[in-house]
Formats: sequence, C-alpha cells, structure tokens
Amino acid sequence: MKRKIFITVALLCCFTLAFAYFAGIDGKWSGTLTAPDGNEYPLSYTLKADNDKLTGSGQSPQGTVDITDGKMKGDSLSFAIDVNGVKVLNTGKYYTAGDSISLNIDYQGFKMHSTLKRAVDK
Repeated sequence: MKRKIFITVALLCCFTLAFAYFAGIDGKWSGTLTAPDGNEYPLSYTLKADNDKLTGSGQSPQGTVDITDGKMKGDSLSFAIDVNGVKVLNTGKYYTAGDSISLNIDYQGFKMHSTLKRAVDK
C-alpha cells in the first residue's frame, strides 16, 4: 500500500514539473511589490517568449501597458514597462522547478525585488 502511494505521489510530482517546464514562461504572472516606503503594490503580467524575444503586458487598476525591450536568454529575462511616463527596468530569472520568476525592479534608482507566481484563472 505504501509503495502504491509513493508511486502515485512521484508520478503526480513528475507531471506537475513537466507541465511547468513545457508551459515555459508564457502566461499570466502575479505577485506583490513592497516599495521602500512600506506600501505594497500588486503586480500582474502576461508574458510570451519567442526564442530570445519577450513580449507581453503589465496590468494594473489604471489599465494595461505593453512591455518593451523584452529579452530572454536561457532562464534570464529583462524588459521595461512605462509607469506614468517613467521607464521602469525589470530583470530577473525564471525558475522552471518552482514555476516562479525572481524579479528585480529599478524605479528611478530605487531597487526593489518581487517573486512572481503563475496566476490561476478564477
């Protein structure tokens, strides 16, 4: 009985990892950004990779903005997004095993960090 449970759990983990790997970075991602003043802001992105080019958009209560200068090289990524006329640089790394993105954000010299997880449609 224990062997059956172990095999079932192992197969479930393999399928989950395979799904994350084959899904790649394409899709919706969300997280929270804590600003230097302590305020928290929701982050929401839709990303699509095409070889070394990264496209997509960022969504907020104010609307949707396209990302620019998007690049992918292996598991590293970078892009910019316009926030009220300010170009915000984003660099990071995509982790297939955890299906997450570690994102470093440079907003007018303020360096911040966030972790994005794949958004679940509700």
